[in-house]
Amino acid sequence: MIRKLQAVALDCADPARLAGFYAELLGGRVVADPDEPEWVEVHGFEGTPLACQRVDGYRPPEWPGQDRPQQLHLDFDVDDLEGEEKRALALGATVLERTDQLRPEANWRVYADPAGHPFCLCAH
Repeated sequence: MIRKLQAVALDCADPARLAGFYAELLGGRVVADPDEPEWVEVHGFEGTPLACQRVDGYRPPEWPGQDRPQQLHLDFDVDDLEGEEKRALALGATVLERTDQLRPEANWRVYADPAGHPFCLCAH
């Protein structure tokens, strides 16, 4: 029987850079093994660790298109959507859609991390 989810791994071209983005976003820390630069983890926040792994020829997903589908995305619960958006953008994220401004029933916004993976900030 599986004990626990060990990590969620994101493919990217630059694992150290992407791990740094998520460490800052989540208030975590980068855990890297100098002998394995292709795999860098983010620990120190509540929840399952994130891992960033180097992939040769990495191509970021297209959102919302399906030529290069997202395959997965991350949702983060926040108390201050405006404040956390500013912080995420300052760290290198880009806005894909401010869903809460398009649909009154929505409480989330969609972003891309520096490697192009979609993630959502969801008002708690």
